[in-house]
Order: sequence, then structure tokens, then C-alpha cells
Amino acid sequence: MTNRPPIAEIKNLFKSYRRGNQIIPVLRDITLDIAEGEFMALMGPSGSGKTTLLNLIAGIDKADSGIIRVGGVDITSLSETELAQWRANNVGFIFQFYNLIPVLTAFENVELPLLLSGLSKRDRRSHAELALRAVNLADRMDHYPGQLSGGQQQRVAIARAIITDPAILVADEPTGDLDRASAEEILELMERLVHELGKTIIMVTHDPRAAKKAHILKHLDKGVLNAHSQTDF
Repeated sequence: MTNRPPIAEIKNLFKSYRRGNQIIPVLRDITLDIAEGEFMALMGPSGSGKTTLLNLIAGIDKADSGIIRVGGVDITSLSETELAQWRANNVGFIFQFYNLIPVLTAFENVELPLLLSGLSKRDRRSHAELALRAVNLADRMDHYPGQLSGGQQQRVAIARAIITDPAILVADEPTGDLDRASAEEILELMERLVHELGKTIIMVTHDPRAAKKAHILKHLDKGVLNAHSQTDF
């Protein structure tokens, strides 16, 4: 067990969606602390609420009730405008299908989050090059996504996610579209981000091999967090 302070505190979280006249409960009374510098995996069957929980922590979606504090900020109390600014400054996103812009080079994709930052062109270049070096892609920065393998595209996406030095990284099935060797490479990179850069990662996955790379494993089932699901690997 870790003694590090929580970077994310989730208390009595409820979330449901409306389908026609029906209310569909998705998350039921979730309470969870995530320590700073932790690598947490969320598992559970399809429809269990994993991605919904990830989106709530990342400020993409809003809860029906409950509190989410990240870095001491109660994001459930923020307006949409405040939440968008908070996301840009505090969350890095890693998706299953990379979400790279095909007409931009690797460098330009990574630089993108900085374009509204007020940084000079020189500083943006320095940050982007540093992020690409961190994922071992400095020699591919002028390549377009179509010229890169799936694993390389995901590494570009990770460089883009870390360029703003976010408080947390949220990863939704980051190895789901990769072959086994590329998946292993990405998971090793994520471990490095935790151990060497002190990043906090919350990862949704269906892959037990991916989950084993995490420090903590949590199971969701029908919107309920398993009370006996914490496992230190």
C-alpha cells in the first residue's frame, strides 16, 4: 500500500443516463482515492461503467452527484468554461485509436496542445522535441501518422498527452489496437512515465496482461466498485 497523498479523491459518485423515458444507472456510490504517482488499472465487463468513471475523473463528463477533487480542485463545482481550461492544464489523454491528425507530422501533432498556451514558437518546439525524445521518437518527428506503425502512433499520442505536464494521464484501452509486441512497448513506456517522471496514470483495459503492469487494480461491475479489488503487483 502507498502512503503518498491522493491526487484524485472521489466521494459518493453517482452517474446515470437517460434513454427515452428510462433512467439507466451507470455508476453507484463510487468512493475512491488515487495516490499521486500511481498507476491504476480499471477492469470490468462491458457496460460496467469503466470509461464513464474515467471521463468523470478527466472532466469530460459531469456526475449526477458526488465530489471529484483532483489536485485539490473540486471539478464537480466548475462551470463548463472553467472545466475546459482545467482539462487543458491538468489532464493528458491517451486513446485506443490514437486520435492523431493525419495531415500533421508527429511533431505538429505533439505541439498542438501548446498552440493556445502563449509559449513562443521556439519554446513550443523545445517542449515538443523533449516529449518526442521521452517516447524515443525524436528520429520520426517529421513523419506523418500514415508513415508510422501503430505502436509509433501511440507513442506520438503519449508524447502529446505529456507535453503540458498534466497532473494525471487517463488512458482508455491504450493497447487495444496494438499487436502484442507493440502493446508491451507501450506499457513499458507508461511504467517509465510513472517511475521516472512521477506521472499518475488511470487506465481502462480489458487485457489482464496490461492490468498486471499497474500498481493497483480496481474492478467495476454494474456500476459498483468491488470493495475487495485493490491489488498491489
